[in-house]
Amino acid sequence: MSDATVLMTAQMMHRALARIAHEIAERNEESRQVILAGVPRGGVLLARRLAKLLEGIWHHPVPAGTLDVSMHRDDLDQQIAPMVHQTELPGDINGRTVVLVDDVLCSGRTARAALDAIHDFGRPRRIQFAVLIDRGHRELPIKPDFVGKNVPTSRHERVDVRFSEEHGEDAVRLKRTQPL
Repeated sequence: MSDATVLMTAQMMHRALARIAHEIAERNEESRQVILAGVPRGGVLLARRLAKLLEGIWHHPVPAGTLDVSMHRDDLDQQIAPMVHQTELPGDINGRTVVLVDDVLCSGRTARAALDAIHDFGRPRRIQFAVLIDRGHRELPIKPDFVGKNVPTSRHERVDVRFSEEHGEDAVRLKRTQPL
């Protein structure tokens, strides 16, 4: 049985996402040029939530879609079979600002795969990166533009982000994967 520590409650998650939305709005004056692209799985739900929050700030719909990165990962040879999701971007990304959204950032390998994947669909003017949780442990020189919470972890811990749409609750938990 694993220990689990609550890092964020539903209220804390909402506050962090509201702050990220305001930071995105402040950094992007051309609001109609912004597209959100969520990385499956958790990034897709976060992108949808950020789009709703940004809609409240900018007073117009903010397009949000899904960006599959599975075939751009550099660890494909280590996986039995990659989980492939469908990419559904809400329009042309050429010349626009694309905000890549993921739930947890650790090594930076998923973020690098997202950068490769987005260029399969065009040439954005600018790419920004938003994450709910930044664990550290970088293996690549990746730095998010927007962070909900920095959570230094050990390699023997796992961050579990839960969403009401899938799990019936919003929460972020830290779980040990190996005993002390």
